[in-house]
Amino acid sequence: MPWDTIPSPAFVLDESRLRRNLSLISQVQQYSGAQIIVAFKGFSMFSTFGLLREYGISGATASSLNEALLAKQELRGEVHVYAPAYSDAEFPQLLELADHLSFNSFGQWERFKPQVMAARREGKKVGIGIRINPEYAEVETDLYNPAGPFSRLGVTRNNFRPDLLEGVDGLHFHTLCESDAGALERTLEVVERNFGEFLPQMQWVNFGGGHLMTRQGYDTDKLINVVRAFRERWGLDVILEPGSAFGWQTGWLVSTVLDVVANGKQIALLDVSVSAHMPDVLEMPYRPTVLGAGEPGEKPHDYLLGGTTCLAGDVIDEYSFNHALEVGERVIFDDMIHYTMVKTSFFNGVKHPDIGIWHEGGEYEIVREFGYDQFKAKLS
Repeated sequence: MPWDTIPSPAFVLDESRLRRNLSLISQVQQYSGAQIIVAFKGFSMFSTFGLLREYGISGATASSLNEALLAKQELRGEVHVYAPAYSDAEFPQLLELADHLSFNSFGQWERFKPQVMAARREGKKVGIGIRINPEYAEVETDLYNPAGPFSRLGVTRNNFRPDLLEGVDGLHFHTLCESDAGALERTLEVVERNFGEFLPQMQWVNFGGGHLMTRQGYDTDKLINVVRAFRERWGLDVILEPGSAFGWQTGWLVSTVLDVVANGKQIALLDVSVSAHMPDVLEMPYRPTVLGAGEPGEKPHDYLLGGTTCLAGDVIDEYSFNHALEVGERVIFDDMIHYTMVKTSFFNGVKHPDIGIWHEGGEYEIVREFGYDQFKAKLS
């Protein structure tokens, strides 16, 4: 990749890598019989939606009115909606947009059921689901554990209301996060044990996201078998809604060294910000991979990599390099397409990275640039 020819900073997606992921996801969809839709909270790069349609991705899951509008207008497939709570102001439009709509509580279902049933009587076709919380998860990071203690997401068995299932045709659970097929299999055992008595009343079950099927070493055959076995046991449609699996290992965040300072350690200041452009690094937290770099002390030259905001903690981590970093040199962060640009901000007014695509033919296309107008539009 000719990094020096790509304007910095920039999120760069590799079309060939995205196609690789889409091909695998399409095969899982075909052989498992599940419907696989894209979760916008993890991947919503709408300039690639033509590719998603090319590989048979027929819909998206949205957790807000804005995401639902994006799904309808840009992906132009089925719109599956779930949010922890719906507002009176936005629900009518969400109902109009949605093909599937899942509720987080029976309280919300009771509140909005009259609108749903009225729309159905007028010919609106919309699947209605209740999100359940099986109270089982294998996610180690609390921030990303939907079934952790005191979770607000989904209805537990003790709070489930069979008397309110009229009009409900599906169940929805989401307990995984970048998980393998074994975790799904074990989760299903709990779901069937706690909620199996209600499955004969349903038409579909949404297994949520977190199925990182495009990660190297993921057992896709097991995933296919688990899904097919569930469908055969219960005679139900199955929906999977991964996000990270679409963008996994498909691109980079390109940055440039602006300055090198010293304060007990060598510190390289980059034209990107961990807080504004890589918030997951702080939230999870995790250490992003830098191409050509190693752990501190592994290579001859150690550097703390920092951003350009005034936040004291806008520091990514410490890395080592084979040579001394120079002003103007590119520093490339790997695997930066999923859960990155969807969470960026204009904090401190620092320059927002471009969004670009490296096409299979070797051409680089900048599909979105950001400037003062976008920064100002988020203020008042």
